[in-house]
Amino acid sequence: MLVNCPLLENVALVADARGKRRAAILALISFCMLLVSLDQYIVVVALPEIARAIGYSAHTLQSVVSVYAVASSGFLLFGGRASDLLGRRRVLVAGLTLYALGSLAGGFASGPAVQLTARAVQGIGGALVFPSTLAVINTTFSEGRARNKALGIWGGAGAAGLVIGVLSGGVLTRVFGWEAVFLINVPLVGIALILAFVLIEPDEATQSDRKFDAFGVLTATGAVTSLVFALVRGPELGWGTPGIAAAILAGLILLVMFIGIEHRSQDPILPRRLLINRSLRISIVIAFMFMATFGSLLYFLSIYLQDVRRYDPLQTGVAFLLPTAVVVAGSSVAGSVVTRIGLKSTLVGALAIGAVGLFVLALAISPDASYSSLAPGLVAISIADGVVFTSMFIAAGSGVDDRDQGIASAIASTASGIGAALGLALLVLIANAATAGLAGDALRVAQAAGIRMVVLTIAGAVVATLVFVLGALPAREGVRVGSV
Repeated sequence: MLVNCPLLENVALVADARGKRRAAILALISFCMLLVSLDQYIVVVALPEIARAIGYSAHTLQSVVSVYAVASSGFLLFGGRASDLLGRRRVLVAGLTLYALGSLAGGFASGPAVQLTARAVQGIGGALVFPSTLAVINTTFSEGRARNKALGIWGGAGAAGLVIGVLSGGVLTRVFGWEAVFLINVPLVGIALILAFVLIEPDEATQSDRKFDAFGVLTATGAVTSLVFALVRGPELGWGTPGIAAAILAGLILLVMFIGIEHRSQDPILPRRLLINRSLRISIVIAFMFMATFGSLLYFLSIYLQDVRRYDPLQTGVAFLLPTAVVVAGSSVAGSVVTRIGLKSTLVGALAIGAVGLFVLALAISPDASYSSLAPGLVAISIADGVVFTSMFIAAGSGVDDRDQGIASAIASTASGIGAALGLALLVLIANAATAGLAGDALRVAQAAGIRMVVLTIAGAVVATLVFVLGALPAREGVRVGSV
């Protein structure tokens, strides 16, 4: 209900006399985006239950979250390129199908290996769905007011999904058990697949003048996957361990091969016309920082509420009701705000609010903090979360030709995936730095202190992002979103 109300209100604003079908497509695409975004964190609240049932250790449990980020990051460029060349509906349907199969396997897994493989399949499915949904929007709605409003709806679904995942995960785990956080996706994806065939027109024949650069895609996918894996596991295992060293070496070799292939290709995956697009370049940095900061925070808030404050999964889910509502509201109005005051002003204002909220939240965190003391910080953070999420993808699609919308969205999405994986890995080290060998109340105190330090670290990173935006976007050009 929290998602549907603002989404339907904004859909009504976007739709006109000839736009009812476009509005229906937008609602479907937003629903698909919600599903993919939701599943990044729907397992977070269920992690303690999953650990007990499946057999994860304290050091391997974060892999349930990070393996999704690694897989999705590695395959986003593939998904974006495939969307542009093979057809957006084809890629969307393929991604949803993989997503459902991964969810089914994850729900019936009896050991970590099977479940982590299932999470990887979910991540690959998400990597196909994400850029195809954004490409459908950017090719359905013209750049400017109409697209900004549409992206506000899409962004509202995506940003809300990160928080709603925690909320629904708590309810499902409490009522049905941890398996439900995986299995719930199967019927929901089934509905999306049916509507995709009904609402989205069949793809045209593949473009004969453009080639699907298989070697370029494979080397890019391999390079990103290897390097993200090393970034995620390196801080914990040690940068000099054989597995991490091999991943780094493989990633660098594949990256060099990719650059060579791109240089010779007549139809490269990363066309130069995209690389010189200033809005896209800026969105890459913002997307990386957004997921490394705001995106990682949900994991630690869930751990804080359950392990420190001793909330059960349902109580933890209910605790996210307030930030969920605020995130949805922020995302839904972000497009209109960008149209009215410009991209730079919108981002600066949102990041400033988020930084203040993070400092307020850090001051409130303690072993025995009440929820009411946490609420002001959570509200401010959620406003920033929703607005920045939508705004960074408005920037990513600005000034980009329709035929490149899939790969442009994939580039920004890859940056966000890498940010999520690296941010979580480094922040986990900060959170657990002083908890070794502790138990009982001493452990609770140390966990609260560690999470407080994580929140302060995130606040500093958000301030750094704000400074970057101030320097990167000219004062007035941000108003004319779409300039190159």
